Amino acid sequence: MQDKEEERSLINVENKLSADGFTQDFNVCDGRLQTISTASPKSYGAEEVTIVDFYRFEGESDPDDMSILYAIECADGVRGTISNAFGTYADAETDEFLKKVDDLGKNLTKAHK
Repeated sequence: MQDKEEERSLINVENKLSADGFTQDFNVCDGRLQTISTASPKSYGAEEVTIVDFYRFEGESDPDDMSILYAIECADGVRGTISNAFGTYADAETDEFLKKVDDLGKNLTKAHK
């Protein structure tokens, strides 16, 4: 039997999402979601993005060491993940972009499950 904490580790969730087709890594730059790919870089506005799911993680030794992983699907079918710190250490640009997606009512479709 697998330990509950181990099931919810960041790497295990990333592996599951990857197996579900969320294979692209994203970041936010200049107010747009961008693929982290030198082969075929793409860029998306908030209106082209849906948050499919999200997962929060707490650091083992410090409760302030929290992060959040988002499963993202774009209008053209590209699926991937983006992570950010939670709270004080969060990247403001990433938070702002994801808030725009949320405000558009395009969050948590959970269609991948």
